[in-house]
Amino acid sequence: MNILIVHCHPEPMSFNASLKNTAVAYFESSGHQVEVSDLYLENFDPVEKAEHYLNRVETDRFDILSEQRNAYKTKTLPSDVQREIQRLENCDLVIFQFPLWWHQQPAMLKGWFDRVFVGGGLYTSKMRYDKGYFKGKRAICSVTSGAPLSTFTENGRGGGDIQMLLHSLSYSLHYMGFTVLPPYLSTEIQNKGFTYKSPSQFNQDLQDNLADWENQLSRLDDRVPMSFPGWDDWDELGNEKDKNS
Repeated sequence: MNILIVHCHPEPMSFNASLKNTAVAYFESSGHQVEVSDLYLENFDPVEKAEHYLNRVETDRFDILSEQRNAYKTKTLPSDVQREIQRLENCDLVIFQFPLWWHQQPAMLKGWFDRVFVGGGLYTSKMRYDKGYFKGKRAICSVTSGAPLSTFTENGRGGGDIQMLLHSLSYSLHYMGFTVLPPYLSTEIQNKGFTYKSPSQFNQDLQDNLADWENQLSRLDDRVPMSFPGWDDWDELGNEKDKNS
């Protein structure tokens, strides 16, 4: 199996990096091929802009979808976008590793979605959802937060359960055709100076978290994918069909 890890954290010594390294070590030791897309280390530009496109369709205004479609068709996509698409095409499973910032993914990762999922190339009006470009590939988000696990409930101070918080991201992956596995949440990942725990307990909890992540990776086939509607579930207006009719 080929695994791609899209890693989004600016600090190489972060716990996110430890989770990424744990995944790399586990899969490689199991005989799988692993590639890492380290967005900060590789200085990925998350901002979509006209300068990315040298062979412009329109010069008077920047129509993003038109430029993406044309660049894909003429094979003139920016080199960093081409690289990321190739990595996705090569993988069977993609892991998104990132911290929860302001109850969502970091802006760097959102920009990766904006630029890499090229309109008119990786998705079209007919090539979406359960007919998406990446149909047959799996995706999972591994997310960290400093808040306790108990706060991630519907009305808890964490803002909701993790599937609700990441619904838009998960739905975007479904939009692109991925089979989306439920996210993995690592909680109480804090700087030692901001935790109420003793240093030894803090370190032990982090090690236990890494061990649990490795265990979860070994059981990915047991994780029931998230459920999303597909083309057969909507009427011609895109509304849910009446199941009683």
